[in-house]
Amino acid sequence: MISMFKNLYQYRELLKSNVKKEIRGKYKGSFLGILWSFVNPLLQVLVYAIVFPIILKSPEPNYVVFLIIGILPWTWFTTSLSQGTFTILGNAGIIKKVYFPREILPISVVTSGLINFLISCLIIFAFLIFSGIGFSGYLIYLPLVILAQYIITLGIVFITSAINVYIRDAEYIINFIVNMLFYATPILYSPDVFAGTKFSAIIKFNPLATIINSYRDILYHQTLPDLKMLALVLITGLVILLIGIQVFRKLERRFAEEV
Repeated sequence: MISMFKNLYQYRELLKSNVKKEIRGKYKGSFLGILWSFVNPLLQVLVYAIVFPIILKSPEPNYVVFLIIGILPWTWFTTSLSQGTFTILGNAGIIKKVYFPREILPISVVTSGLINFLISCLIIFAFLIFSGIGFSGYLIYLPLVILAQYIITLGIVFITSAINVYIRDAEYIINFIVNMLFYATPILYSPDVFAGTKFSAIIKFNPLATIINSYRDILYHQTLPDLKMLALVLITGLVILLIGIQVFRKLERRFAEEV
């Protein structure tokens, strides 16, 4: 772990340039460019905002705000996971030619996703202002929730990016699991919908559910998030990150041969 941080510090300029490349390269050649970071989630929100309150009669007040606070963090997670899983194979050419700490690749993907998310938070803040919800003092807990999501996402991406080098079907399996996880995470609905049912246990043990609920507690309900559950998710994320680093380091020895 310490050696990894030393390597990252030594190659910090490469890490910075790689993060910039990830941000710029994602929308390279498109007319709107980085504005797609705003447009994509807004289009998703538009679709769900029509379907749920009108067709499915969702009881949530300010449902669009409720929805966007769930969709934007989820977009950060899924985009990072999708791009991160493929990042080693996608950089096969440079991996074969030049030595650099391979950890830079998954870290760059998740970090660029974080920057895009922070930029897209402007959308959330705009909706909070124009809806009349505004802000509360609980906003000071927002960095803690973002940190928890960053750690757990990075840990998962370390594992999936390494495994995908050896098992090329991994990205398709992961996409399927993520699609299932979407409905097991309270993004379109409040967790209260399943209170007292067997599904509430599934949601309770889903770390992303705690993260989404924490965002909503702070920004939408303007209450103190469940700090015990958030601390548990943070600890779980650190464990996943440590496991992810070990898995990545063990498998990276043959990356150049396998890619």
